[in-house]
Amino acid sequence: MTQILKVENLGITFGGLKAVQGVNLSVNQGEIIGLIGPNGAGKTTVFNMLTNVYQPTTGSIELEGRSIVGKKTYETTGMGIARTFQNIRLFKDISVIDNVKIAMDQSIHYNMMESILRLPRYWKEEAEVDQRAHELLKVVGLDDLAQSKARNLPYGQQRRLEIARALATDPRLLILDEPAAGMNPQETVELTEFIREIREQFDLSILLIEHHMNLVMGISDRIYVLEFGKLIAEGIPEAVQMDQRVIDAYLGVDLDA
Repeated sequence: MTQILKVENLGITFGGLKAVQGVNLSVNQGEIIGLIGPNGAGKTTVFNMLTNVYQPTTGSIELEGRSIVGKKTYETTGMGIARTFQNIRLFKDISVIDNVKIAMDQSIHYNMMESILRLPRYWKEEAEVDQRAHELLKVVGLDDLAQSKARNLPYGQQRRLEIARALATDPRLLILDEPAAGMNPQETVELTEFIREIREQFDLSILLIEHHMNLVMGISDRIYVLEFGKLIAEGIPEAVQMDQRVIDAYLGVDLDA
C-alpha cells in the first residue's frame, strides 16, 4: 500500500512547554485516519504542523516521500495537502462559487496584461475555472446556490462549501478539523456518508480530528489517540475503543456517544 503521509518523532515546544512530542503516524493511499484525544491533547497543534502553520521543533513530515518541513503554507497546499478548520473560514460576503474559485488561483497561468486586455488565454482559463467550480459545487450539492452569498448558507452547507474549496486545490491528502462541529445528528450522518463518497470520487487520503465518537469510530480505517501531546494508542477502531489507556484518557466520556 502506497504511503501518502509519514510523520516521525514530531514535536513542538512553546517556550519551555512541550506541546507535542514524539508523534509518529502514517496515512496510506485511500485511508481515512482519525486523530482523537481529550481537549488540549495537541490535535490541532499537530494539524498546524502538518500544514506549516507551525514549524516543528523536532521530527520529520513527508508527503509522498518529499519533506514539507519549512515550506510556506501555500507551498504545502501546492504539494497536495488541503485543510478545513474547526471554525469555518469562508469569505462570507462573496458568492459561493467565488469562494471555490479563489482556491483555484494556483491553476491560473495568465498574466496581468492578459487579464487587463482580456486576451484569449484569459477567457480560456476563466472558463475552465468556472466549469471546474460548478463541478465541485455539484459534488457537494450547492450548485443551485452558486450565486448566493456564503453567509446566507445554513451551517451544514457552509461546511460543505469549505470542503469544496479544499477539493479545488486537487489535494492528495485532505485534513478535516472537527468537520461535524455544530451539526445536528442528521447532518452528521449525511456528513459521514459524504466523506466516504469524496474519498472514492477524488481518490483521497483523509486525516480527521473529530470529537463525535460515532463518526470517527464508524468511518476511520485506523485511529491515533493523543493525550498531553503524546500518542497513547493506535490501531483499528475496535481495538482503540477497548484500550484501557484510551478509556482512562476519556474518563467520564462515553466513547459510544
